[in-house]
Parts: sequence; C-alpha cells; structure tokens
Amino acid sequence: MSFVAPWFLLALLLVPAAVLLYVWWERRRTRGAEPWASAALMPSVTKGTTGWHRHVAPAIYLLAAVALIVALARPQHDVQKKIEQASVMLVTDRSGSMRSEDVAPSRMEAVKSAATEFLDQVPSQIQVGAIAFNQRTQLLASPTTDRDRVKRQLATLTGAGSTATGDALAAALAILRPQGDASPRTPAAVILLSDGKNVRGRDPVRLARRAGRLGVRVFTIALGTDTGTLTSTRKDGTTKTETVPPDRRAMAQIAEASGGTTADAVTTDALKKVYADLGSEVAERPGKDQLTSIPVGIALVLLVAGAGVALRLTGRIV
Repeated sequence: MSFVAPWFLLALLLVPAAVLLYVWWERRRTRGAEPWASAALMPSVTKGTTGWHRHVAPAIYLLAAVALIVALARPQHDVQKKIEQASVMLVTDRSGSMRSEDVAPSRMEAVKSAATEFLDQVPSQIQVGAIAFNQRTQLLASPTTDRDRVKRQLATLTGAGSTATGDALAAALAILRPQGDASPRTPAAVILLSDGKNVRGRDPVRLARRAGRLGVRVFTIALGTDTGTLTSTRKDGTTKTETVPPDRRAMAQIAEASGGTTADAVTTDALKKVYADLGSEVAERPGKDQLTSIPVGIALVLLVAGAGVALRLTGRIV
C-alpha cells in the first residue's frame, strides 16, 4: 500500500502529544477538586463517570482522528486494471488504379465512404488506425478511439502511383506488434482495401503469413470490377485507356495466409464482419485503486460510537 499525500501522516505525531495532554488535563482537574471535597463527594464535583469508563469516549474520538488523518493521506494499492485493447488497422490502397470509376463514383470514394461508416459503427473500445499506400507507405493515424481524426485523414486521399502492398502490411505489423513475437497478444487485425495488383516491394503473402504467426489476421476486400478501366494522358497529349480488374486471387491468398477472410465488395457488412470476428479481449495493466473511503467510513463509525458512549456515560457528546 502507498499514499498519494504521505505528508499528512506527519499529523500522527500529534497523537501521542494529544494523549499526554489529556492525561495532564485529567490529573489537573482531579487535583483541583481534591481540596474542596471528600473522596465520597469527588464523583459529583468532577462531573463525570468514575474509573476508566470516562476515558472510553475520548479514546474512540482519538481513533476517529487517526482514521481521518490516514484518509487525508489518500491510501492506495496496486491493482491490475482491466482494459479493452483490440486494435484494427485500415490499410487503404491509394494507387492510380483507385481512380477507376467502375465503382461509383470511384473506387477511392467508395473506400472512403465505407470506411467512414465503419468508423461510426465499430465498438468504441476498439482502437482504429489507418495507413495509405501506393509505391510509398503513409501512416495516417496510429490506433486510436478518436474516430474523427481517422476520418479527417482518410478524406484527404487521392489515387496516384503504383502499388506496394507488402510494404504497407509490414508497416501495419510494426504498429500492431512493435516488439514482434515478444508483443502482448491482444486482439489485432488488418483490413486491406485494395484492387490487389501488387507490382513492387515486399511479398504481401509472406507478410500475411508472418501476421498470422503474430496473431494478426488480415481481412482483404478486393475493389472494383473486371471491366474497370483507367484513362491516362501520355506526354504527347494523347490518351491511353487500360483495363484495371481487381486481383481477387492475390487478395484471397493474403487473407488465407494470415487466417483472415476475403470479400470482393466494399460494403459496411463486409467491414462489420471484421470486428465481429475480431471481438474484444479484456487485458490487464498495472494501476492504482484509491482506498480513501475505507478510513473515512471507519472515522464516521467511530465518531458516532464515541458520541453514543459519551451520551450514555456523561450525558454529553464531548
């Protein structure tokens, strides 16, 4: 046990002084009455009960004062406090193919809309972070319960560049399991929203297997349709249109390697399935519990008891 304000305990040094003062006062009072009355009349002259009984109420009051001093010092003890620690990382593709309009109004806007609704519905105790990637990986928000912050970051995304899915998964794992195998195994998951066409960087399937070993499942959602196209402008001013279908097979392999599941539509039902499967686990962390109410309660009981004893023996509460 420890105390938040231990300096109040110095007041306990006054307790012996109070006892000595009480003894001195009792002796002085008794001696002052002796010249004026015989031994038979002493009880009526000194106004109170005789013998040790008259000291019971003051002793109880003194114990109450000790309890109040301890309460002022605010005692506390170490406990393991339960917390909800489940975390989800939204890993969103922002490569050029995400500009395709085969999903209205575009793949990118469909992802933003679904992610926003997901953030509105995911249980409040689950922390959500976000990563965006093309050929580079960008941390938008570390896992947090501040949903508005994540929404603001997702709203800024636009499609450009190529795709390095494996690098993005590695970044998500570094956040969810910062100490690798030594990290606590609290529930964690990655939601990978991409058209699945990895063209550079680390092997995403290998990263997904590592995620599975670390207890992090990757849930993949393949974006777009087989008829999706992307139109770009060449340097000579002419336009080029190419087909950009989603690589559903690659996305399924990533999910399977980690123990997650895959879907081929950006819907809130698909996203909600992630936190339904993930659930939430109660973990513990060291904390402090205040015990102030205990000595306060003891002091109140003693004060009432002392007053009752005093009234019974002397007709007064002091």
